[in-house]
Amino acid sequence: MAIIDVTISQLSESVAEATLLNWKKKPGDSVVEDEILFEIETDKVVFDVPSPSAGILFEILVDDGGTVVANQVLARIDTEGKAVGSEPSTVGREQSTVDSRQSAVQNIVMPAAAKLMAETGLTASQISGSGREGRITKSDVLAAMASGAEPATPAPPPQPTLKPVEAHLESPLMTDRPEQRVPMTRLRARIAERLLQSQATNAILTTFNEVNMQAVIDLRNRYKATFEKEHGVKLGFVSFFVKATVHALRKYPVLNASVEGKDIIYHGYFDIGIAVSSPRGLVVPILRNADQMSIAEIERKIFDYSTKAKLGNLSLEDLTGGTFSISNGGVFGSMLSTPIINPPQSAILGIHATTERAVVEQGQIVIRPMNYLAMSYDHRIIDGREAVLGLVAIKDALEDPARLLLDL
Repeated sequence: MAIIDVTISQLSESVAEATLLNWKKKPGDSVVEDEILFEIETDKVVFDVPSPSAGILFEILVDDGGTVVANQVLARIDTEGKAVGSEPSTVGREQSTVDSRQSAVQNIVMPAAAKLMAETGLTASQISGSGREGRITKSDVLAAMASGAEPATPAPPPQPTLKPVEAHLESPLMTDRPEQRVPMTRLRARIAERLLQSQATNAILTTFNEVNMQAVIDLRNRYKATFEKEHGVKLGFVSFFVKATVHALRKYPVLNASVEGKDIIYHGYFDIGIAVSSPRGLVVPILRNADQMSIAEIERKIFDYSTKAKLGNLSLEDLTGGTFSISNGGVFGSMLSTPIINPPQSAILGIHATTERAVVEQGQIVIRPMNYLAMSYDHRIIDGREAVLGLVAIKDALEDPARLLLDL
Protein backbone atom coordinates (compact mmCIF):
# COMPACT_ATOMS: atom_id res chain seq x y z
CA MET A 1 0.00 0.00 0.00
CA ALA A 2 1.37 3.45 -1.02
CA ILE A 3 -0.40 6.23 0.85
CA ILE A 4 -0.04 9.94 0.04
CA ASP A 5 -1.51 12.89 1.94
CA VAL A 6 -3.97 15.39 0.49
CA THR A 7 -3.28 18.94 1.71
CA ILE A 8 -3.91 22.52 0.64
CA SER A 9 -0.99 24.84 0.09
CA GLN A 10 -0.56 28.26 1.72
CA LEU A 11 -3.87 30.11 1.41
CA SER A 12 -2.60 33.69 1.35
CA GLU A 13 -0.93 36.17 3.67
CA SER A 14 -4.30 37.53 4.85
CA VAL A 15 -6.16 34.21 5.14
CA ALA A 16 -5.41 32.12 8.23
CA GLU A 17 -8.07 29.44 7.81
CA ALA A 18 -10.81 28.26 5.48
CA THR A 19 -13.89 26.05 5.39
CA LEU A 20 -14.10 22.70 3.61
CA LEU A 21 -17.44 23.05 1.84
CA ASN A 22 -18.16 19.56 0.50
CA TRP A 23 -16.47 16.40 -0.65
CA LYS A 24 -17.05 15.20 -4.20
CA LYS A 25 -15.89 11.68 -3.30
CA LYS A 26 -16.32 9.29 -0.39
CA PRO A 27 -13.88 6.79 1.14
CA GLY A 28 -13.37 3.81 -1.13
CA ASP A 29 -14.08 5.74 -4.36
CA SER A 30 -11.53 5.60 -7.14
CA VAL A 31 -10.05 8.94 -8.21
CA VAL A 32 -7.85 10.07 -11.07
CA GLU A 33 -5.13 12.67 -10.98
CA ASP A 34 -6.44 16.26 -11.15
CA GLU A 35 -10.03 15.14 -10.49
CA ILE A 36 -11.75 17.55 -8.07
CA LEU A 37 -11.91 16.09 -4.56
CA PHE A 38 -13.52 18.94 -2.59
CA GLU A 39 -14.25 22.68 -2.47
CA ILE A 40 -12.59 25.16 -0.10
CA GLU A 41 -14.14 28.49 0.89
CA THR A 42 -12.05 31.37 2.25
CA ASP A 43 -13.29 34.82 3.20
CA LYS A 44 -12.61 35.89 -0.39
CA VAL A 45 -13.05 33.03 -2.85
CA VAL A 46 -14.21 29.45 -3.33
CA PHE A 47 -11.80 27.15 -5.13
CA ASP A 48 -11.56 23.48 -6.09
CA VAL A 49 -8.86 21.16 -4.77
CA PRO A 50 -7.83 18.40 -7.23
CA SER A 51 -6.49 14.98 -6.43
CA PRO A 52 -2.67 14.91 -6.40
CA SER A 53 -2.64 11.34 -7.76
CA ALA A 54 -4.75 8.50 -9.10
CA GLY A 55 -5.86 5.74 -6.78
CA ILE A 56 -8.46 5.03 -4.09
CA LEU A 57 -9.62 7.65 -1.59
CA PHE A 58 -8.42 5.77 1.48
CA GLU A 59 -9.47 8.09 4.32
CA ILE A 60 -11.18 11.48 4.90
CA LEU A 61 -9.88 13.35 7.94
CA VAL A 62 -12.01 16.54 7.80
CA ASP A 63 -15.76 16.39 7.19
CA ASP A 64 -17.94 18.85 5.24
CA GLY A 65 -18.07 22.22 6.99
CA GLY A 66 -14.84 21.65 8.88
CA THR A 67 -12.26 24.39 9.43
CA VAL A 68 -8.90 23.82 7.75
CA VAL A 69 -5.53 25.58 7.66
CA ALA A 70 -2.67 25.59 5.20
CA ASN A 71 -0.67 22.35 4.90
CA GLN A 72 -3.16 20.41 7.06
CA VAL A 73 -3.65 16.79 6.01
CA LEU A 74 -7.28 16.49 4.91
CA ALA A 75 -7.36 13.01 3.37
CA ARG A 76 -5.20 10.13 2.25
CA ILE A 77 -5.08 8.34 -1.11
CA ASP A 78 -3.87 4.82 -1.78
CA THR A 79 -2.01 5.20 -5.07
CA GLU A 80 -1.88 1.42 -5.58
CA GLY A 81 -5.66 1.30 -5.86
CA LYS A 82 -6.54 -0.76 -2.79
CA ALA A 83 -10.00 -0.15 -1.39
CA VAL A 84 -10.49 0.54 2.31
CA GLY A 85 -10.28 -2.55 4.45
CA SER A 86 -9.51 -4.91 1.56
CA GLU A 87 -6.48 -6.83 0.43
CA PRO A 88 -7.04 -7.43 -3.31
CA SER A 89 -4.87 -9.75 -5.30
CA THR A 90 -2.42 -8.60 -7.94
CA VAL A 91 -5.07 -9.26 -10.57
CA GLY A 92 -7.55 -7.14 -8.63
CA ARG A 93 -5.03 -4.32 -8.24
CA GLU A 94 -4.23 -4.38 -11.95
CA GLN A 95 -7.94 -4.33 -12.78
CA SER A 96 -8.39 -1.33 -10.42
CA THR A 97 -5.61 0.51 -12.22
CA VAL A 98 -7.20 -0.27 -15.59
CA ASP A 99 -10.57 0.96 -14.29
CA SER A 100 -8.98 4.19 -13.08
CA ARG A 101 -7.39 4.77 -16.46
CA GLN A 102 -10.68 4.06 -18.23
CA SER A 103 -12.41 6.47 -15.86
CA ALA A 104 -9.84 9.13 -16.75
CA VAL A 105 -10.60 8.72 -20.44
CA GLN A 106 -14.36 8.53 -20.06
CA ASN A 107 -14.67 11.36 -17.54
CA ILE A 108 -13.94 14.01 -20.16
CA VAL A 109 -15.72 16.85 -18.33
CA MET A 110 -14.32 17.61 -14.88
CA PRO A 111 -16.95 18.09 -12.13
CA ALA A 112 -16.31 21.83 -11.68
CA ALA A 113 -16.53 22.34 -15.43
CA ALA A 114 -19.70 20.28 -15.66
CA LYS A 115 -21.30 22.47 -12.99
CA LEU A 116 -20.46 25.65 -14.93
CA MET A 117 -21.69 24.12 -18.18
CA ALA A 118 -24.98 23.26 -16.55
CA GLU A 119 -25.31 26.81 -15.27
CA THR A 120 -24.44 28.49 -18.56
CA GLY A 121 -25.99 26.07 -21.04
CA LEU A 122 -22.73 25.37 -22.87
CA THR A 123 -22.13 21.88 -24.26
CA ALA A 124 -18.96 19.83 -24.56
CA SER A 125 -19.00 20.27 -28.34
CA GLN A 126 -18.47 24.03 -27.86
CA ILE A 127 -15.42 23.63 -25.64
CA SER A 128 -11.87 22.47 -26.32
CA GLY A 129 -10.45 20.55 -23.35
CA SER A 130 -6.95 21.49 -22.22
CA GLY A 131 -6.67 18.99 -19.39
CA ARG A 132 -4.97 15.63 -19.47
CA GLU A 133 -6.29 13.39 -22.24
CA GLY A 134 -8.58 16.21 -23.39
CA ARG A 135 -10.54 16.64 -20.17
CA ILE A 136 -12.56 19.86 -19.99
CA THR A 137 -11.69 22.08 -17.02
CA LYS A 138 -13.39 25.11 -15.49
CA SER A 139 -10.84 27.36 -17.23
CA ASP A 140 -11.84 25.87 -20.59
CA VAL A 141 -15.49 26.81 -19.96
CA LEU A 142 -14.51 30.39 -19.07
CA ALA A 143 -12.33 30.59 -22.18
CA ALA A 144 -15.23 29.42 -24.35
CA MET A 145 -17.48 32.11 -22.88
CA ALA A 146 -14.84 34.78 -23.44
CA SER A 147 -14.43 33.70 -27.06
CA GLY A 148 -18.11 34.37 -27.76
CA ALA A 149 -19.79 31.01 -27.23
CA GLU A 150 -23.50 31.69 -26.76
CA PRO A 151 -24.78 30.06 -23.57
CA ALA A 152 -28.42 29.41 -22.93
CA THR A 153 -30.10 31.34 -20.16
CA PRO A 154 -29.02 29.57 -16.98
CA ALA A 155 -31.75 27.99 -14.92
CA PRO A 156 -32.36 29.67 -11.59
CA PRO A 157 -30.67 27.91 -8.68
CA PRO A 158 -32.89 25.65 -6.63
CA GLN A 159 -34.45 27.42 -3.69
CA PRO A 160 -34.25 25.82 -0.27
CA THR A 161 -37.48 24.40 1.09
CA LEU A 162 -38.55 26.23 4.20
CA LYS A 163 -39.92 24.06 6.94
CA PRO A 164 -42.42 25.55 9.37
CA VAL A 165 -41.02 26.14 12.82
CA GLU A 166 -42.70 24.02 15.44
CA ALA A 167 -45.35 26.07 17.23
CA HIS A 168 -45.27 26.25 21.00
CA LEU A 169 -48.99 26.91 20.98
CA GLU A 170 -51.59 24.86 19.20
CA SER A 171 -52.79 27.72 17.02
CA PRO A 172 -53.43 27.79 13.24
CA LEU A 173 -51.83 31.25 13.18
CA MET A 174 -48.49 29.72 14.13
CA THR A 175 -48.39 26.93 11.55
CA ASP A 176 -47.73 29.03 8.47
CA ARG A 177 -44.79 31.17 9.61
CA PRO A 178 -41.71 29.52 8.08
CA GLU A 179 -38.19 30.38 9.18
CA GLN A 180 -34.80 29.13 8.21
CA ARG A 181 -31.54 29.54 10.09
CA VAL A 182 -28.53 29.59 7.75
CA PRO A 183 -24.97 30.18 8.97
CA MET A 184 -23.07 33.01 7.29
CA THR A 185 -20.56 32.01 4.66
CA ARG A 186 -16.98 33.00 5.34
CA LEU A 187 -17.28 35.73 2.72
CA ARG A 188 -20.44 37.19 4.26
CA ALA A 189 -18.94 37.03 7.76
CA ARG A 190 -15.80 38.74 6.51
CA ILE A 191 -17.84 41.46 4.76
CA ALA A 192 -19.71 42.11 8.01
CA GLU A 193 -16.46 42.22 9.97
CA ARG A 194 -14.81 44.65 7.56
CA LEU A 195 -17.84 46.96 7.41
CA LEU A 196 -17.94 47.18 11.21
CA GLN A 197 -14.18 47.71 11.25
CA SER A 198 -14.51 50.51 8.72
CA GLN A 199 -17.25 52.25 10.70
CA ALA A 200 -15.38 51.85 13.98
CA THR A 201 -11.90 52.91 12.87
CA ASN A 202 -12.52 55.56 10.19
CA ALA A 203 -13.99 59.03 10.63
CA ILE A 204 -16.27 58.59 7.61
CA LEU A 205 -17.75 61.63 5.96
CA THR A 206 -19.47 61.77 2.55
CA THR A 207 -19.57 64.61 0.04
CA PHE A 208 -21.94 64.71 -2.94
CA ASN A 209 -22.08 66.26 -6.38
CA GLU A 210 -23.95 65.79 -9.63
CA VAL A 211 -22.56 65.26 -13.11
CA ASN A 212 -24.11 65.83 -16.51
CA MET A 213 -23.35 62.62 -18.40
CA GLN A 214 -24.33 63.99 -21.83
CA ALA A 215 -20.75 64.36 -23.08
CA VAL A 216 -19.86 60.76 -22.13
CA ILE A 217 -23.12 59.45 -23.60
CA ASP A 218 -22.52 61.28 -26.89
CA LEU A 219 -18.93 60.02 -27.04
CA ARG A 220 -20.00 56.47 -26.34
CA ASN A 221 -22.85 56.53 -28.87
CA ARG A 222 -20.53 57.92 -31.52
CA TYR A 223 -17.82 55.28 -31.16
CA LYS A 224 -19.37 52.22 -29.47
CA ALA A 225 -19.84 50.21 -32.70
CA THR A 226 -16.32 50.98 -33.95
CA PHE A 227 -14.90 50.39 -30.48
CA GLU A 228 -16.46 46.94 -30.17
CA LYS A 229 -15.33 45.97 -33.67
CA GLU A 230 -11.78 47.14 -33.00
CA HIS A 231 -11.30 45.83 -29.46
CA GLY A 232 -13.78 42.95 -29.20
CA VAL A 233 -15.46 44.32 -26.08
CA LYS A 234 -18.39 46.65 -25.52
CA LEU A 235 -17.79 50.26 -24.51
CA GLY A 236 -19.45 50.87 -21.16
CA PHE A 237 -19.53 53.75 -18.71
CA VAL A 238 -17.47 52.48 -15.77
CA SER A 239 -14.21 52.81 -17.71
CA PHE A 240 -14.86 56.56 -18.01
CA PHE A 241 -15.38 56.77 -14.26
CA VAL A 242 -12.12 54.87 -13.71
CA LYS A 243 -10.21 57.24 -15.96
CA ALA A 244 -11.79 60.30 -14.33
CA THR A 245 -11.03 58.91 -10.87
CA VAL A 246 -7.35 58.32 -11.64
CA HIS A 247 -7.23 61.85 -13.06
CA ALA A 248 -8.53 63.22 -9.73
CA LEU A 249 -6.26 61.02 -7.61
CA ARG A 250 -3.23 62.42 -9.42
CA LYS A 251 -4.35 65.93 -8.44
CA TYR A 252 -5.14 65.01 -4.83
CA PRO A 253 -2.85 62.11 -3.79
CA VAL A 254 -4.21 61.91 -0.23
CA LEU A 255 -7.40 60.38 -1.68
CA ASN A 256 -5.22 57.48 -2.85
CA ALA A 257 -3.47 57.11 0.52
CA SER A 258 -4.03 54.83 3.52
CA VAL A 259 -3.41 54.97 7.25
CA GLU A 260 -1.01 52.63 9.02
CA GLY A 261 -0.78 53.35 12.73
CA LYS A 262 0.13 57.02 12.97
CA ASP A 263 1.59 57.11 9.46
CA ILE A 264 0.00 58.09 6.16
CA ILE A 265 1.06 55.86 3.27
CA TYR A 266 0.98 57.73 -0.05
CA HIS A 267 0.76 55.23 -2.90
CA GLY A 268 2.60 56.07 -6.11
CA TYR A 269 0.41 53.68 -8.09
CA PHE A 270 -3.31 53.46 -8.77
CA ASP A 271 -4.93 50.09 -8.02
CA ILE A 272 -8.66 50.69 -8.36
CA GLY A 273 -11.11 48.25 -6.79
CA ILE A 274 -14.37 47.73 -8.70
CA ALA A 275 -17.17 46.46 -6.46
CA VAL A 276 -19.19 43.75 -8.21
CA SER A 277 -21.92 41.43 -6.96
CA SER A 278 -21.59 37.66 -6.96
CA PRO A 279 -23.83 34.82 -5.80
CA ARG A 280 -21.79 34.76 -2.59
CA GLY A 281 -21.91 38.51 -1.89
CA LEU A 282 -20.08 41.71 -2.74
CA VAL A 283 -16.50 41.32 -3.95
CA VAL A 284 -13.98 43.96 -5.01
CA PRO A 285 -11.50 42.78 -7.68
CA ILE A 286 -8.61 45.12 -8.45
CA LEU A 287 -7.64 46.97 -11.63
CA ARG A 288 -3.89 47.12 -11.06
CA ASN A 289 -2.00 50.11 -12.44
CA ALA A 290 -5.24 51.54 -13.78
CA ASP A 291 -3.38 54.70 -14.82
CA GLN A 292 -1.47 52.65 -17.38
CA MET A 293 -4.56 50.93 -18.83
CA SER A 294 -6.43 52.02 -21.92
CA ILE A 295 -10.23 52.28 -22.01
CA ALA A 296 -10.32 48.97 -23.91
CA GLU A 297 -8.08 47.23 -21.36
CA ILE A 298 -10.26 48.48 -18.51
CA GLU A 299 -13.44 47.27 -20.24
CA ARG A 300 -11.92 43.84 -20.93
CA LYS A 301 -10.74 43.47 -17.34
CA ILE A 302 -14.10 44.52 -15.89
CA PHE A 303 -15.89 42.03 -18.18
CA ASP A 304 -13.47 39.31 -17.13
CA TYR A 305 -13.98 40.06 -13.43
CA SER A 306 -17.78 40.18 -13.81
CA THR A 307 -17.78 36.77 -15.50
CA LYS A 308 -15.50 35.29 -12.86
CA ALA A 309 -17.63 36.73 -10.06
CA LYS A 310 -20.83 35.21 -11.46
CA LEU A 311 -19.15 31.82 -11.80
CA GLY A 312 -17.35 32.02 -8.46
CA ASN A 313 -13.96 31.82 -10.14
CA LEU A 314 -12.17 34.91 -8.79
CA SER A 315 -8.73 34.18 -7.38
CA LEU A 316 -7.15 35.54 -4.21
CA GLU A 317 -4.78 37.59 -6.36
CA ASP A 318 -7.75 39.23 -8.12
CA LEU A 319 -9.10 40.47 -4.77
CA THR A 320 -5.93 41.44 -2.92
CA GLY A 321 -4.79 45.04 -2.51
CA GLY A 322 -6.32 48.23 -3.88
CA THR A 323 -5.73 51.91 -3.10
CA PHE A 324 -9.19 53.31 -3.97
CA SER A 325 -12.57 51.76 -4.76
CA ILE A 326 -15.56 52.49 -7.00
CA SER A 327 -19.02 51.18 -6.13
CA ASN A 328 -21.69 51.26 -8.84
CA GLY A 329 -25.10 51.11 -7.21
CA GLY A 330 -26.55 52.50 -10.41
CA VAL A 331 -26.65 49.07 -12.04
CA PHE A 332 -29.39 48.19 -9.53
CA GLY A 333 -31.22 51.51 -9.96
CA SER A 334 -29.83 53.33 -6.92
CA MET A 335 -30.37 57.09 -7.01
CA LEU A 336 -28.07 57.99 -4.10
CA SER A 337 -26.09 56.21 -1.40
CA THR A 338 -23.24 56.74 1.05
CA PRO A 339 -20.61 54.06 0.28
CA ILE A 340 -18.53 52.64 3.13
CA ILE A 341 -14.74 52.80 2.86
CA ASN A 342 -12.96 49.53 2.12
CA PRO A 343 -10.10 49.36 4.71
CA PRO A 344 -7.21 50.11 4.64
CA GLN A 345 -8.20 52.53 1.85
CA SER A 346 -9.21 56.05 2.80
CA ALA A 347 -11.82 56.94 0.17
CA ILE A 348 -14.42 55.40 -2.12
CA LEU A 349 -16.52 56.74 -4.99
CA GLY A 350 -20.18 55.81 -5.30
CA ILE A 351 -21.81 56.18 -8.72
CA HIS A 352 -25.51 55.82 -9.36
CA ALA A 353 -28.18 55.53 -12.01
CA THR A 354 -28.07 58.13 -14.78
CA THR A 355 -31.56 59.62 -15.07
CA GLU A 356 -33.02 62.50 -17.06
CA ARG A 357 -33.72 65.38 -14.70
CA ALA A 358 -34.74 69.01 -14.97
CA VAL A 359 -31.76 71.30 -14.37
CA VAL A 360 -31.15 75.01 -14.80
CA GLU A 361 -28.60 76.17 -17.38
CA GLN A 362 -28.11 79.87 -18.10
CA GLY A 363 -31.43 80.66 -16.52
CA GLN A 364 -33.34 78.04 -18.54
CA ILE A 365 -34.88 74.78 -17.35
CA VAL A 366 -33.57 71.94 -19.53
CA ILE A 367 -33.58 68.13 -19.39
CA ARG A 368 -30.17 66.50 -18.89
CA PRO A 369 -28.97 62.94 -18.09
CA MET A 370 -27.73 63.43 -14.53
CA ASN A 371 -25.79 61.14 -12.22
CA TYR A 372 -25.33 61.79 -8.50
CA LEU A 373 -21.79 61.12 -7.25
CA ALA A 374 -20.87 60.37 -3.63
CA MET A 375 -17.37 60.25 -2.19
CA SER A 376 -16.93 58.85 1.31
CA TYR A 377 -13.57 59.63 2.87
CA ASP A 378 -11.62 59.20 6.10
CA HIS A 379 -11.69 62.64 7.73
CA ARG A 380 -8.69 61.70 9.88
CA ILE A 381 -6.34 62.32 6.96
CA ILE A 382 -8.53 63.85 4.24
CA ASP A 383 -9.88 67.34 4.76
CA GLY A 384 -13.14 68.45 3.21
CA ARG A 385 -11.23 70.61 0.74
CA GLU A 386 -9.39 67.67 -0.87
CA ALA A 387 -12.50 65.48 -0.89
CA VAL A 388 -14.73 68.15 -2.45
CA LEU A 389 -12.13 69.25 -5.00
CA GLY A 390 -11.37 65.63 -5.86
CA LEU A 391 -15.03 64.95 -6.56
CA VAL A 392 -15.26 68.16 -8.61
CA ALA A 393 -12.25 67.01 -10.64
CA ILE A 394 -14.09 63.74 -11.42
CA LYS A 395 -17.21 65.72 -12.37
CA ASP A 396 -15.24 68.09 -14.65
CA ALA A 397 -13.45 65.21 -16.41
CA LEU A 398 -16.75 63.44 -17.13
CA GLU A 399 -18.52 66.56 -18.35
CA ASP A 400 -15.56 67.45 -20.57
CA PRO A 401 -13.62 64.23 -21.43
CA ALA A 402 -11.04 66.27 -23.36
CA ARG A 403 -9.59 67.15 -19.96
CA LEU A 404 -8.41 63.54 -19.66
CA LEU A 405 -6.53 63.81 -22.94
CA LEU A 406 -5.02 67.20 -22.11
CA ASP A 407 -4.42 66.38 -18.41
CA LEU A 408 -6.29 69.50 -17.23
